[in-house]
This record gives sequence, structure tokens and C-alpha cells, in this order.
Amino acid sequence: MAEAITMPKLGFDMREGVLIRWVKNEGETVNKGDILAEIETDKATVEVESHATGTVRKLFGGQGDSIPVGATMAIVGSADENIDGLMPTGGAPAPAAVAPAASTPAPAPATTPVAAAVAAPVAEALPVNVGPIKASPLAKKVAADNKVDLATVHGTGPSGRIVRKDVEAAMSAPAPVAAAAASVSSAVYTPRADEVIQMTKLRQAIGRRLVQSKQELPHFYVTREYKMDALLETRKQVNAYLPEGEKLSVNDFVLKAVALTLRQFPNLNAKMDGDKIIRIGAINIGVAVTIDGGLMTVVCKNTDQKPLRVISAEVKAMALRAREGKVKPEDVDGSTFSTSNMGMYDVENFMAIINPPEVGILAISSAREVPVVEGGVVKVGSRMKATISVDHRVSDGAEAAKFMQALATYLEEPLRLML
Repeated sequence: MAEAITMPKLGFDMREGVLIRWVKNEGETVNKGDILAEIETDKATVEVESHATGTVRKLFGGQGDSIPVGATMAIVGSADENIDGLMPTGGAPAPAAVAPAASTPAPAPATTPVAAAVAAPVAEALPVNVGPIKASPLAKKVAADNKVDLATVHGTGPSGRIVRKDVEAAMSAPAPVAAAAASVSSAVYTPRADEVIQMTKLRQAIGRRLVQSKQELPHFYVTREYKMDALLETRKQVNAYLPEGEKLSVNDFVLKAVALTLRQFPNLNAKMDGDKIIRIGAINIGVAVTIDGGLMTVVCKNTDQKPLRVISAEVKAMALRAREGKVKPEDVDGSTFSTSNMGMYDVENFMAIINPPEVGILAISSAREVPVVEGGVVKVGSRMKATISVDHRVSDGAEAAKFMQALATYLEEPLRLML
């Protein structure tokens, strides 16, 4: 039986996708799971799979066309069956409007050749005493002992006489040649010309969503510091048994810990729907991934039910596809709670903006060695700060604080994550 392949909805605010190219042509055979087309959304380039097996009977739209979410992109069926009932009533999608060509930017102003400036005599940048040198006997002795050329020393005594403090100041100052080089460097610097950068669709989408989130969602924040010594030691022991490419990151442990903690706090694994709070049964953790030009959230489905190695492998694979611009629809759809980890950048603490329609996000900072006091004794310990951002319409500070407290059970006793 023939089936219509429609434009997928990737994220609650997606309205349309732009067709980049058809991978299959009309009349070709396609199997369920085969790549049918590549589309561009506000988030990334996405491969659209066929969810039917048969012959590609009809394709709608050409390269560059904008196709609304839910609109029919293709019809797949047997070669001789009637497909009139699946044909879109409005016909093929209208071609996307062609944006006017960007004006050619003016050439950047030529920079002053460095070679010409460097060719200037370095001696000109050095203070030089001309004629007999006036210096106190002590200044002369200090200069001789430390091989300081009095001709390069500026005197501050009476009538420009060089005194001991002048020699000592010259000794502590940067080397004359270095100072001259700095002068030359400053002289030839040309400020960069102003640039006008057209925002990408991804950056525009990020801006839209975050402005909406900060304006419409009353954020509040709770920060807690976690003892990470046991987790780091457990990770070290586990990774000793794993091959390269499969080793676990601190983030893998954190994702599993967050997912298990959310089982106890269903109010934070939810979304807003008008005046209703929908507590979502599945726990699907979104993971913010840095890509060219912005961020993308990939989604680890049913995180609470998966072993650490599976979580690690899935997140690595999705992050790679995201950076290559080849995410699958299921990679970026369906998150119920998000995380943002900046630990790799040696960040002490930060706060993240909620990813609507979710009601919470956890900002994860670096695990760092710091002085800690235990039993009245100062020693070195590994600590990590994390901050939860919560929609105040759904929850309050006490619940968020209890969540952060319960999260400590898993982060500070990591063997619980292995059970």
C-alpha cells in the first residue's frame, strides 16, 4: 500500500524545511530506512529516511524549495497502484523565494608593509645620551657591575644626572631591543575593518528561541558543589578496561545520574501546555553540542534505562553527525530535560537558558582540584559545580534544591550508576 513521506517536525518551533537534494529519483526502488532526501532546518542538515518500501512514485518540490512541516514530500508504493488519494490538494510546494544576491564586500584596506617599519633603525627607539655622561660614582659602579650601558639610561638627578635608582630602574625594565620591537609592533598595527556578518538560519533560530525563553519563562537557579573524587577514580578504573574510542567521559556519568534523579522528580521532566503541566513518562536527556555557528541539542532517549557504555556511544555518534551536518530526525527530537556541559573549558560555574517547551536544564562546570576542609583538615579534593535552571511556573526553589541534593547520591556514589 502506497504511503506519503512528509516533512518531519524537528523541534516544537520548526515550521518548514528547505529541500537540499533528492537522494532517490522517481521510479527508483527504495527500502524502509533508506535516505530519501536531505533537508535543511533551522538546526542542521538532516537526512530524511523513507518509512516505506517500494517504488518512488512521486516527488514534490525541487532543490531550494521550502516545504511546510507535515506536507507531503514523496509518495512510495508499488509501481502500478493508484496514488490519487495521496496527492496533495495544493499541488507541489511553491518554490522558495530567492534571496537577492549579497552585495560584493569592499576590499579590505591594504595594510602597511611590516618590512618597511622593521627596517627603521632600532636605535631610534632607544634613549641615547649624547655627549659626556653625567652620573654619580655609585651609579657608575652599579652600572659597571651589572654591565648596564649608561648611554641608554635616563637620568632623573639634578641637570639630568644619572643616579643609582636610574640604573636600577634600567636593570628592571624590559630589554631595550624588546621595547623597541614592541614599539615597532605598535606602530604597524592596522585595526581590522568593520564586518557585516549575515546570521545563519541556525543562529537566527537560537536567537529566537532563547529570547522567547528568557522573556516568557520565569527562570530561577540553584547551584550545588559535588564531590567528584570517587567518580573520577571509578571512571579511571573502568576506562582501563575499555578500548580507545569507547572510554567514558565525566559527562556520560552525569547524564545517567541526571536521568535516574529525574525518576524521583517527574515534575521537572515535563513540559507546559497552556495552563497544564504534562509530566512525560520517558526520560530523554538533551545534550548541547557545539557545532560551527552555534549549538545543537542531541537527544539520548530513555537515558535512565541504558548502561553507561550505550549512553556514551550514542551521544558520541549523534554529536559527530551534528558536527558533520548529517543528523537524523530522531537525533534532535523528543528531549524532556536538557544538559549543557562546559567542563572542558575550565569553567567554574555558569547558568543555562531553558530549552522550551522543557521546564529545566542543568549547567555542568569543570571538575577541579581545590582546597577543601574535611574534619577540620585542609586537603586537596576534586569538586564540580552544577546549576539547575527551572521554570518557576512549574516548580519552586525547594524542589530544585532537593533535586540537586538527590543528584549528589549518584555523582558522589558512582557505583549506583552501574547497578
